[in-house]
Amino acid sequence: MSKKSNSGKVAQKPQRVSVAQPTEQLGIFQRIALGVTAWTERWFPDAFIFTALAVIAVAAGALLIGAPPKAIAVSFGTGFWSLINFTMQMAIIVIIGYVVASSPPVKRMIDALASVPKTGRGAIVYVAFVSMLCSLLNWALSLVFAGLLVRSLARRSDLKMDYRAAGAAAYLGLGSIWALGISSSAAQLQANSASLPKPIMQITGVIPFSETIFTWQSMLMCVILMILSLVIAYLSAPAEAQSHTARDLDIDTSNESDALPPRERPGEWLEYSPILTVLIVALGIGWLWNEFSTKGFILGISNLNSYNFLFFILGLLLHWRPRRFLNAVTKAVPATAGILVQFPLYGGIAAILTEPKGTGGVSLSHDLANVFVGLASTDSYPILMGIYSAILGFFVPSGGGKWIIEAPYVMQAAIDLKVHLGWAVQIYNAAEALPNLINPFWMLPLLGILGLKARDYTFTQFIVHVPVVLFLLWVLAGTLSYHAPVIP
Repeated sequence: MSKKSNSGKVAQKPQRVSVAQPTEQLGIFQRIALGVTAWTERWFPDAFIFTALAVIAVAAGALLIGAPPKAIAVSFGTGFWSLINFTMQMAIIVIIGYVVASSPPVKRMIDALASVPKTGRGAIVYVAFVSMLCSLLNWALSLVFAGLLVRSLARRSDLKMDYRAAGAAAYLGLGSIWALGISSSAAQLQANSASLPKPIMQITGVIPFSETIFTWQSMLMCVILMILSLVIAYLSAPAEAQSHTARDLDIDTSNESDALPPRERPGEWLEYSPILTVLIVALGIGWLWNEFSTKGFILGISNLNSYNFLFFILGLLLHWRPRRFLNAVTKAVPATAGILVQFPLYGGIAAILTEPKGTGGVSLSHDLANVFVGLASTDSYPILMGIYSAILGFFVPSGGGKWIIEAPYVMQAAIDLKVHLGWAVQIYNAAEALPNLINPFWMLPLLGILGLKARDYTFTQFIVHVPVVLFLLWVLAGTLSYHAPVIP
């Protein structure tokens, strides 16, 4: 990783002097990775452009099968608003993840954690482990928490840690297993009837966490990928003699002050007082206690509203004073821009796929499902869908939101081929993370914290993860039995 400007950053980036490694000293994989990254940074537009192109492509496809133009336009406009609840829920996941990770108590905990590693290579593996562990709770928390951990480690004068490799390790949560965790938008969407768009509900019904991320197959795959990522992080970390620390790169990693500016007017006293925080947290804890005691942990945490509410209360409590909490929210909001403008378009795409009927009396999603059924079998479905989802994810980086595009025909194909529907969701989840390892889009918040830009350190993870993920998706699919969806 090395320096890049971006409009979605969550922290100011210090200026530094670039330290380049001669191309002839790089291995073949590093040279390929640098080429892929350079091409992506130069030629890839904002992810919104790909989403807009997807709208046009789906509308054109509906026209080709004979759907009336008016029906296509009506379905797009109607579907556009079908994801408002889910859009807000996903935006809040990003905001509260940043709020929790940037709170003073968590920063102190990060500084304490930074005292654990004894060697530079050990520190890189340590960052990778912490990043992945946090990503299972909240992917935005993972990015910020791991980024701040890298900065804290970089302040240690006794540690010869390669700052770039540590930055790549901090990204492994989002680049490997986040979608197998609780903040998986595909699993959350399928588990929440209130958020599930009607076109998808009519095909799959509700699929609870017990059939997606909480199956033993999913958890086993998660453990295997974590161990694999840690081994690669260790083996690919530069030796101390070749390491470039933050000081070598002239990057300022000094701790930012958490002190609030003094009050300027009497009307601000409640913003600086913890009174409201205590009262709201007390009410929130009461609600959460009732929610989890009556529904149980799995059902409670699979409700997106309960999940977000839990992190909201935690963030408010950790910041203690409303003014500090609001300052953190303000810094986090820019990172939600992509969600706010892309997810409504996903809703419009899903409606165009499923609602307008062509000359044969069927929708575009039905025709696409038939294509996949013709190409795949029950046995080959996991590999084919995994490859397809990973390729599409490279061009439509969505943090899971593109599931709304794929679900109508991918899940219909799974039903036709008698593939376990929960595992079909997990096929998408595992494959969704793969393109993140080579596409800089989701790295931007972390890069803003670290003062780096995407380079070559995650490419080795990518080339090893791809065959392993596809193999696990295929072999574990054979341990699950199909059952028909329950449509309300």
